[in-house]
Amino acid sequence: MLTWLIVLPVLVAVLGAVRLLRRRRTRHAFRWLLATNLALLGGALGVLATALAGPAQASAQAAASGGVNGSALIGAAIAVAGASMGAAIAVAYTGAAALAALSERPEMFGRAMVIVGLAEGIAVYGLVVAILLIGKA
Repeated sequence: MLTWLIVLPVLVAVLGAVRLLRRRRTRHAFRWLLATNLALLGGALGVLATALAGPAQASAQAAASGGVNGSALIGAAIAVAGASMGAAIAVAYTGAAALAALSERPEMFGRAMVIVGLAEGIAVYGLVVAILLIGKA
């Protein structure tokens, strides 16, 4: 918990700086943005490694007391987060294309909404995987 209390203000500050840099639209800003993203990725991997390599005693005690395995919960969180991000990207692209198609041919509404709905289904798959992981724990 202490790790999150330290990491969250840093993430907010970095995201604010990234938003300011994106307004400049220069090559220097792009390089700085790329370096910042790589640093955030490294930090996120560090937090994940810390969470996964937590004290083995706490995990053993939780298993002995009938608690939920922490690794299964982390896996479920990663499944939901990854699927949600993938679905968001898919809906963004398919939604934009659907709006473009609807502006030219309004009778394509049904087909366009089916494609956008299929893209949203990716998030449901992540939720199903998370439920299965929690059920196994």
